[in-house]
Parts: sequence; structure tokens; C-alpha cells
Amino acid sequence: MDVEKRKVVIIGSGPAGFTAALYTARANLQPVLIEGGFIPGNQSVLPGGQLMITTDVENYPGFPDGVMGPDMMDKFRAQAVRFGTEIVHGFVTEADLSRRPFKISVEGTPRYEAEALIIATGAVAKLLEVPGERKLMGHGVSACATCDGAFFKEQHVAVVGGGDTAMEEATFLTKFASKVTVIHRRDSLRASKVMADRAFKNPKIEFLWNHTVVEVLGDKPERPGAPGGITGLRLENTQTGAQRNFDCDGFFVAIGHKPNTELFVDQLDLHDTGYIKVAAGTTKTSVDGVFACGDVQDSVYRQAVTAAGTGCMAAIDAERWLEED
Repeated sequence: MDVEKRKVVIIGSGPAGFTAALYTARANLQPVLIEGGFIPGNQSVLPGGQLMITTDVENYPGFPDGVMGPDMMDKFRAQAVRFGTEIVHGFVTEADLSRRPFKISVEGTPRYEAEALIIATGAVAKLLEVPGERKLMGHGVSACATCDGAFFKEQHVAVVGGGDTAMEEATFLTKFASKVTVIHRRDSLRASKVMADRAFKNPKIEFLWNHTVVEVLGDKPERPGAPGGITGLRLENTQTGAQRNFDCDGFFVAIGHKPNTELFVDQLDLHDTGYIKVAAGTTKTSVDGVFACGDVQDSVYRQAVTAAGTGCMAAIDAERWLEED
């Protein structure tokens, strides 16, 4: 297969990637978007990003009645294609950023040389990987309180974790839930003092120490709106080994996120947490001509709307950079 020369290649197909594709296509840069992530065998890296495992999305502007995550991504995709984006399904296995044009291999085969590269590979929530967790994701199980907290008004939800992420999620959930139980495998938190104190003082939050979640209980609904979903958790006492069932209406996994940056280690400047560093107010990375947008460079907001915004920024940054180059 001959290597194709392109002005812009985009890796990643969530809100950031598709928005970057839309803007670069409208700028007549004829982008190619590689939609399959870049970690073969990792089912967390899906074409369309994390919204592909999200049911109702109610906080994205323009959808007053809400929208299913996969349906929303279909609309993103169709709009990008309408303006001329070429979409390639496959995993990027190598990206050589040592010189321009950048060389991009898809599933082991050199495919593209790019004058500019936009990275929109996203991040994935770290999961416990216990039975029932993935099956019930979006059906009572979530890794984003900001996204899904409003679905649990006046219900009892559980949060697993002991760091700042867990304390932030638990505190946010008290805006909706009647009770929030934080489940932690130790008898003390590793969260910062200010975050821990805030959670301890909240009357809606209680703590269940020295326990781990070994199974998420419930059945996936056969169709949207059908009965089913999470019914509780199977817990194990870390000191005695005893197991018991724990009833709850929702379960939030809050043990952190992992940006999909393995390809770019030793090629781009990364934060200690693995997120790509970008220049303030831009999407420019440490390599000229490489831009990063969405959750792969955002450890704070992690929302579809902010990802789309930075996708727009990356497209404009790339367009202006190519004009000046």
C-alpha cells in the first residue's frame, strides 16, 4: 500500500476529533480521521469515544430532550463526512513525530504522511474490572458524576475510591442523591485534606471502610426503557474476607482516568499523570505541527462540550500554522 500524503491527519473520533474534522474539512484541508483509537484489544478505546458507552446525554447544548450517546456521535460523524472528512477505521500503531511530514502507521502498515497532526485520542476511566461493571455501564454504573448525577435524584448511590476524584464525585452527587456511600479499601483516605474534610462534613455522605467491590449486581435492560439495571454490589471486607450484598441504586467508579498517550511517550511533553501538555490558551504541543484536543489534554473538565470546543481550537490552530509554515 502506498503512503498517502495529507495536510491534516486526526487520530481519535470522539467529540474533539469529529469537531476538529468538521472545521478542517470546511477549511478545505481534506482531513483524514482515524477512528479506532490506538490500543489494539482495549475495548475501552472505542470509535466515538466514551459517549459510545453513555445512554442519555442531557447536558449537551442543542438537545433539549436529551440524546443517546451513540446517536449523538452518529450525528457528529455524519456532519464531518458531509463536509469531506475521510474516515478510516483502524488502530494507529505508530506515530513518528521526529520529523515532518509525520508518519502514521495503521495496524502495522505505514499509511499516511501528515503535514499537521491533531491528537484526539481521549482518556478512559479506570475501572475495577469486576463482573457486571462493564455490562451495567450506563445502566446504573457510571464513571462521571457530572454527566450522570442528575439521573439519581433522591436515590442512594455508592462511590468507590479514596482520592480527590472520589471525594469530588461524592460531594457533587449529594446535589441529587438522598445518600452517598463512599466505599474504600483502606481505613483512611489518600485525598487531600481539604477535599476529605469537605466530604466528612457533608451530612449526606457516609463512609464504608476496609471494603472492596467484587461484583456489580443487576441485569442489563433488554431495550431502552425496559426493566433492569443495577440492584446493588457484592462487597468483600479487606480484613476478614467476608462478603455481603450492599443495596444501592447507582454506582460511580472514581479511581481516576488514564489518557491514551502511550504512542507519544518520549515524543511529546507530558504531565506526570500522562496528559499531553499544551501551550496556554492553545492546543499546541511541544512539537511544531502537532496539536492535542479533548480529554487527552484535559484532566479537569472532561465533558463532551469542552472536548468539542478544543477540537475546534485545534483545527483553527492547525489551519493557521499551515498557512504560516
